[in-house]
Amino acid sequence: MTAPLVIAEAGVNHNGSLARAKKMVRVAASAGADYVKFQAFRAEALVSHRAATAAYQKKNAGVRNQLSLLRKLELSLSDFATLAKECRRARIGFLVTPFDTAMAAPLIAMGMDRIKIPSGELTNEPMLRELARFRLPVILSTGMATKAEVGRALAVLRRAGAKDVTLLHCTSLYPAPVSAINLRAIETMRRAFDVDVGYSDHSMGDHVSVAAVALGAVAIEKHFTLDRTLPGPDHKASLEPAELKDMIVRLRETAAALGDGIKRPARGETAVAHLVRRSWHARRDLSAGTTLAKDDLVLKRPADGLSPSNAPFGRRLKRARRADTAIRSGDLV
Repeated sequence: MTAPLVIAEAGVNHNGSLARAKKMVRVAASAGADYVKFQAFRAEALVSHRAATAAYQKKNAGVRNQLSLLRKLELSLSDFATLAKECRRARIGFLVTPFDTAMAAPLIAMGMDRIKIPSGELTNEPMLRELARFRLPVILSTGMATKAEVGRALAVLRRAGAKDVTLLHCTSLYPAPVSAINLRAIETMRRAFDVDVGYSDHSMGDHVSVAAVALGAVAIEKHFTLDRTLPGPDHKASLEPAELKDMIVRLRETAAALGDGIKRPARGETAVAHLVRRSWHARRDLSAGTTLAKDDLVLKRPADGLSPSNAPFGRRLKRARRADTAIRSGDLV
């Protein structure tokens, strides 16, 4: 299996600070991620004045109104242009989730080479159609969705021109308890829709992401933060820099360990097999002309004589063999 695409989700963990966002770009690049991802929105266009925050947002940010929360987390297009340059300097992919479709074209012009659609917009068919028309690879998160809803979203994207769509299985809880994650849905969606499927991980730690790669996830998206104790809605369910780096190492090691599925000796195993497998050896000194009986032979390492399945009982030696030496086909009449 090829290594999974790793998206280090900065999200809104910059807390509205461009300086912190730039540092997050460098951290994600240093950790080895393929992309660092942010979120682009205009709070007034995204939520109504009466929209309440989700339970986890109330708990983690202490704010009951979505608009009040999101206003403090906005970055401008000018800020994103700065972050795009920072990504180029750090040699990491620049990715932004555009919650406002009007922001998509400017972000693409800044160097964004694929489009990430979040779980909350999966049923927003006008947005799906508009984003599909850019003809870029699409990554669609599927938190909160039924299989039927995922199928409908895929159909909308494809009819509007999206050719390359990757689904991300996701549980939209922050943090997501392991009992609610249902990683087997990765294979369910792969079979049902014949598309690549990855995983957007909102659980604590990194072990669920590692398990997702073991189940065939082609991409992993994971929130990270500079400091889990910072105020804000997503910090508590995010990895800190050293944890992000460790996770990426484990993800790629897991992908490498999966291999190609063909059962055969690995490189170097043949030499080991010669040393640890057995072959027929002389139990004692045997003279030329001896007709071999069970008491004359023993199976011992290494495997430099006749194999256990090729017992030479009843065969005659054409040359003498010392005790503890291998019996080979050339020793037999």
